[in-house]
Amino acid sequence: RVAEEVDAEEELMLDEHFKEHLNVIFIGHVDAGKSTLGGQILNVTGMVDKRTLEKYEREAKEAGRESWYLSWALDTNQEERAKGKTVECGRAYFETTKRRYTILDAPGHKNYVPHMLSGAAQADIGVLIISARKGEFETGFERGGQTREHAILAKTAGVRHLVVAINKMDDKTVEWSKERYDEITSKLTAFLKSTGYNPKTDITYIPISGYTGAGVKDRVGSACPWFTGASLLETLDGLQAIERRINGPLRIPISEKHSEQGTAVISGKIESGNVRLNQKVIIMPGKLTCEVVGIFGEDENNAENEKQSAVCGDNVRLRLRGVDDEAIFPGYVLTDIKNPCHTTRAFDAQLRILDVKNIITAGFNSVMHVHTAVAEVTMTKLLHTLNQTGQKSRAPPPFVKQKDACIVRIVTNKPICIERYADYAQLGRFTLRDEGKTIAIGKILRLANPNAAPAAANASAN
Repeated sequence: RVAEEVDAEEELMLDEHFKEHLNVIFIGHVDAGKSTLGGQILNVTGMVDKRTLEKYEREAKEAGRESWYLSWALDTNQEERAKGKTVECGRAYFETTKRRYTILDAPGHKNYVPHMLSGAAQADIGVLIISARKGEFETGFERGGQTREHAILAKTAGVRHLVVAINKMDDKTVEWSKERYDEITSKLTAFLKSTGYNPKTDITYIPISGYTGAGVKDRVGSACPWFTGASLLETLDGLQAIERRINGPLRIPISEKHSEQGTAVISGKIESGNVRLNQKVIIMPGKLTCEVVGIFGEDENNAENEKQSAVCGDNVRLRLRGVDDEAIFPGYVLTDIKNPCHTTRAFDAQLRILDVKNIITAGFNSVMHVHTAVAEVTMTKLLHTLNQTGQKSRAPPPFVKQKDACIVRIVTNKPICIERYADYAQLGRFTLRDEGKTIAIGKILRLANPNAAPAAANASAN
C-alpha cells in the first residue's frame, strides 16, 4: 500500500511538473561568444521582445560596442557591459515545446573562474563555445587559455553531455570552411577524451553563428552545405532525459540569500527530493529549522509565478519563516528534517591531480569548491595511490604529483555539508584550487564523524 501511495504521489508531482527542466551552462574562453549566443537564444525563443533588443542595439551602438548587443540580454551589470566580459554567472530562462531551460552564462576570464564553478555546480548539460576565428581558437586552447580548464571543471561538476558549438563560423577568416571545422573538432576530441568524455556518446559538435543565428534554432542550411546535422536547440531537445530523485531526501545547496521585508529568501537548485509550501525544513550545518512560506520559479519578476511545489532539477527561490537571513550563508544546504544532510570536517576522497608545479605532500593547503560551498582545506594524510586499473597501493605514498590518482584524507577549516559521491553525486564531487588554478578534481568516498560538530557550525561558519 505504502509503495503504491508513493508511486501515485510521484506521478502527481511529475504531472504537475511535466515539462522537464534542464540547466545549461555556457562555457568557453573569454570572447568565444557565450553571452552573444545566450542573447540570440532568448531572441529566437521569444524570451526577449524585439523592443528590448532594439534598445540594447541602440545602447550598444552608442557605447561603440555594436556587435555586443545580444550579449547585453545576459550581461546586465554596467561593469560587464563596459568590459564586454561576463563577471558573475549570468542567468536567463527559455522554453521550447519540449523542455524548460535555464542558461547559466559562465565567465570565461580566468580571474573569474570561482564564479564559473558555482555555475557549473548547478548545471545538467554543458555547451562549450569555441571561436573558429583564426587565432582565437588557438589562444583559448593553448596553455593558459580557459577552454581546457572549463572543460575539465564541467566534467568534475557532473556535466555529462557536452554540446560543442563551433561559433563565429561566419567570420571573414573562416567563411564556413569545413577544413577549419575539422581541424578544431579533431584537436578538441583528443583533449576531451583525455578529460573523461566519450567522443561517441558524450559529445555533439555543431557549427553555428551566435551573431547571425545560423544553426541556433534553425539548421545552418545553404550557408554550410556540408553539415546536415541538427541545430543547437534541436540537439538540446533531443538529449536523453536526466534521472531525477523526485522522492529522495530534500537537498538544496544555497547559492544566494537576502532579506525581503524582514523575511529570509534563499536561492538554489533542488538536487534531490521535492519541496512544498508550508513544509518544515532544516538548514545545515547551522541546524536552523524554518518553514517554507513561498516558492518561486525562474521568472522572478512575475509575482504570480508562486508555486505550490517544486521538484528535483528546478532552480527556486524560497521564502522562509522562522530564520534570520544573517544566520544563513551560501554553501549551507536546506534539507529534510527527518533526513538531514551530513555535516563533517574530515573525509576521505579520491583525487586526480591535474596541474601542480611541485609534488604534493601531507599538510598541503588549498581551497575546495563543492556544490555552492567554498572552504579552506588541508590534505592531512596521503592514504594510497591508484594505478591505471584503479588498484590501491599497499603503502601510503610519500608524495603525489601531476597526473596521479590517489586517495587522501582531507580536513576542512569549518564544518561543511557534503555527502558521499555514491549517495549524492552533486554533493560529493569537488575541485581543489590553489594560486588561481584548478589543481585537482575529486569525489568523496567516506565521511569521518559525520554530524559530529554541528553545534559549533554556526560559530565557525563565518
